[in-house]
Amino acid sequence: MLSAKQLESYITQHLSCDFIEVRGDDGTHFEAMIVSPAFEGKSMVQQHQLVYGALGDRMRAEIHALSMKTYTPEKWQELNAK
Repeated sequence: MLSAKQLESYITQHLSCDFIEVRGDDGTHFEAMIVSPAFEGKSMVQQHQLVYGALGDRMRAEIHALSMKTYTPEKWQELNAK
C-alpha cells in the first residue's frame, strides 16, 4: 500500500517543488498541494500533466485517485500574503 510520504517522494524525484503536501490514508486516494517553478507559464491542465508525468506508471498501477492544487511560486506567495 502506498503512503502519502512515498507519493510525495515520487513527485519530488522528478519535479522541482518549493512546497508539497500530500494527504491520503487509504493507500489509493490522495490529495496534493504542489508549488513548483516548473508550472510558470503553464495552464492548470499542463501543470497537472507535469505531475502525472512525474508519477509515470504509478498513476495507473498504484494510485486510484489524485486530487491536486498546483501553484506557481508567485501565485502561492500571493495566496499566503492575504
